[in-house]
Amino acid sequence: MSDYSERLSIQHPIFMDVPGLGEDMTYDEFLSRKSQIGYEFGFDPVWMPDFLYDFQSALVEWSLKKGRSGIFADCGLGKTPMEFVWAENVARKTGKKVLILTALAVSFQMLQEAEKFGIELKASSDGTAHRITVTNYEKLSKFDPSDFAGCICDESSILKSFDGTRRGEITAFMRKIPYRLLATATAAPNDFTELGTSSEALGFLGYMDMLNRFFKNDLNNSATGRMRGEVIKWRLKGHAEKSFWRWVCSWSRSIRKPSDLGFDDRAFILPELIERQHLVKASKPRQDMLFELPAIGLKEQREERNRTVNERCHQVADLVKNTGEPAIIWCNLNEEGNYLEKIIPDAIQVSGKDNDDKKRIS
Repeated sequence: MSDYSERLSIQHPIFMDVPGLGEDMTYDEFLSRKSQIGYEFGFDPVWMPDFLYDFQSALVEWSLKKGRSGIFADCGLGKTPMEFVWAENVARKTGKKVLILTALAVSFQMLQEAEKFGIELKASSDGTAHRITVTNYEKLSKFDPSDFAGCICDESSILKSFDGTRRGEITAFMRKIPYRLLATATAAPNDFTELGTSSEALGFLGYMDMLNRFFKNDLNNSATGRMRGEVIKWRLKGHAEKSFWRWVCSWSRSIRKPSDLGFDDRAFILPELIERQHLVKASKPRQDMLFELPAIGLKEQREERNRTVNERCHQVADLVKNTGEPAIIWCNLNEEGNYLEKIIPDAIQVSGKDNDDKKRIS
């Protein structure tokens, strides 16, 4: 034990994988390095415009100094202008190009926003790299990561699936890009174990490394559960909770409102959200039933949903027709979208089967 309390030479094999060491260090310093807390790969901002709010400037400055980070800010807190300023700083600092990845519909909204903020942003779908390029995730395979010094993943919750093909493609693409930013309001929409895929994309702990360090798999200790084919469930180790969130905070910032970071909320207080529920009565009961009963279980719910398509679509159509106002209707079934398009004048349906050009024009 006394050997480790002394200053240790960096020639020792246990230090060979630790970057940026000095001539020697204490064992505590070594452990601190291995924890990944405090690593910074970035630079001080070279440009900070006045159109950012104070909390946005603070987040951009922190993320640029970090170099590889996540900004997990709630809806309406201005992730898009923060992404623009981050990209502009990387482009100015390195003299190289930056790629912004986002959803198809959002990419064209970004072009409008960039014009408003005076940012030189161009869209590309064929792999052409501009100074700051925006493209949708589906076109990523056409681009060469060596063309870019920075990459931004807008709506980065697309990374949440550990075994997803898209996640693997994005992570591999970003692996050798020096500066990386993830931006989303839903970093881990299902379970905070999903934060591991974001960490891996940024070049910190891999997903499984994170699980093994901070979580416990109870199924490993249950031979019966493994034989039954039960789904693996990970739970945060009690003694690791503080260390886990400290680690997450070392590479990301999460806020629901500016005051979470000590700033003023007044410009971001939204009006109360109004939700109204409409009850639709089925025109006929289920087969072999004299009267309607509540659907119990997934099978009955699915049957009821299919049986009441017409009734529900007419209810929706009555709500939006003749209002003189635009409306968006989200559908669960293709049949719903097809029928609503018929009964609502001037309705335009956008579905998953449409190609990118049709979705963009719509």
